[in-house]
Amino acid sequence: MTSVTLPDEKIQKNLPWIAALAMFMQSLDATILNTALPSIARDLNRSALSMQSVIVCYTLTLALLIPLSGWLADRFGSQKVFILAMSLFTLGSFACAVSQTLPELVASRILQAVGGSMMVPVSRLAILYTYSKDKLLTVINFITIPGLVGPIVGPTLGGWLVDIASWHWIFLINIPIGVIGVLWARKVMPDYKQAKKKFDFSGMLLFGGSLVLLTVGIELGSEKVIAKWWLLAIIGLGFLLMNLYYWHYKRTESPIINLHLIRIRTLRIGIFGNLLTRLGIGGMPLMLPLLFQVGLQHSAMVSGMMMIPVALSAVLIKQWVVPIVRFLGYKKTLLINTIIIAVVISLFSFTDTSTPLPNLIPLLVIFGAVNSIQLTAMNTLSLSDLDQQTASGGNSILMVMQQLSMSLGISVGAFLISTFREIRGVESYTNLQPFHDTFLTMGIITALSSLLFLRLKKTDGAELAGNITESPKS
Repeated sequence: MTSVTLPDEKIQKNLPWIAALAMFMQSLDATILNTALPSIARDLNRSALSMQSVIVCYTLTLALLIPLSGWLADRFGSQKVFILAMSLFTLGSFACAVSQTLPELVASRILQAVGGSMMVPVSRLAILYTYSKDKLLTVINFITIPGLVGPIVGPTLGGWLVDIASWHWIFLINIPIGVIGVLWARKVMPDYKQAKKKFDFSGMLLFGGSLVLLTVGIELGSEKVIAKWWLLAIIGLGFLLMNLYYWHYKRTESPIINLHLIRIRTLRIGIFGNLLTRLGIGGMPLMLPLLFQVGLQHSAMVSGMMMIPVALSAVLIKQWVVPIVRFLGYKKTLLINTIIIAVVISLFSFTDTSTPLPNLIPLLVIFGAVNSIQLTAMNTLSLSDLDQQTASGGNSILMVMQQLSMSLGISVGAFLISTFREIRGVESYTNLQPFHDTFLTMGIITALSSLLFLRLKKTDGAELAGNITESPKS
């Protein structure tokens, strides 16, 4: 049980906006960075196809520290931890802006991720503690709309800043937003606390170490910098640590990741649905800017403008997510939507230098819409059967798997294009055949992930989707 009274009207009114601001900062940062990667690569004398470490180090750090965020929020209070998180994210943004080398930028991104690992999860945990189940889908859907403004503004703003100034400015714009967020949270963020036992640091080392090794193995595989037997050893050690964590979990009273929650069927399907589906769609934020700038040789500004339809359609479709889920149910929605995503990703494999860019806009619009439906449906389904006792643990597991799948999606995309370049003996980055092979493979992976949603029942999530009558006050 929480140690605070029920939230007053002021908290009810402002909490969704604070959570949306946190999501906006992260989404703006991610989309601006994706557009700017080729420019950063040139400035740091690196290959554009080897810059995924800047993204992966961030998402992997999020995955490692998200479980700690839930424990810290329950132990010290959601308001205090949220303010600390946003402060670290803002400080990390400044450090990124003044970085002069790739290692410095990676280290700064890790600092930024330490803040990000707590910022969004703690705000969403406060949402779970504040609103009843019958309002949860509507509230989550609401807070993602302002957060999706970031992907609309980010690509064009990032391309524009890169073209007229330098990539350093894409991080500086986070600073005033972070200051506003900290001051706002001090006034209206609820300070929920729950009695928590000792944090499972041993479990964190085992679980986190396995994630690091598995991701690093894929990363090094895409870079082709070490022998294959070393890669197999790293990945094998990662699986070993994961098995050791399972042994540790069965003998620990309060494990960092409560695998017992996986027995909740909707949470289990939602978690593995996130992981498998995002192995395909997770690489798109990296692959699309690379396609436009490296493969098709367009400017950062043009690349950013081409990403606007994706983000804009993702926002516009939000008002239809609830009616779609209510009409079709979660099972049909996820099955049909996943297949559509797979087809759309595969169609990018037909792009070449003779393809007019306006012809790609319908494809980008469809991708943004179905991707938005997919993420909202999977996330809310995962949370549908959680209660006050399981909300924190279930939310942590979901967030970990989301960030892990995003990290793996980026790494898999980079690994695929690197592998196909080697298989086809392609030296020039402007050769589009490795891009075609990569998009087609990512589409196939996404299509196969739809099989997981066959395990859903028609009634799964019915309580969440069937009792929506009003939006939260805002």
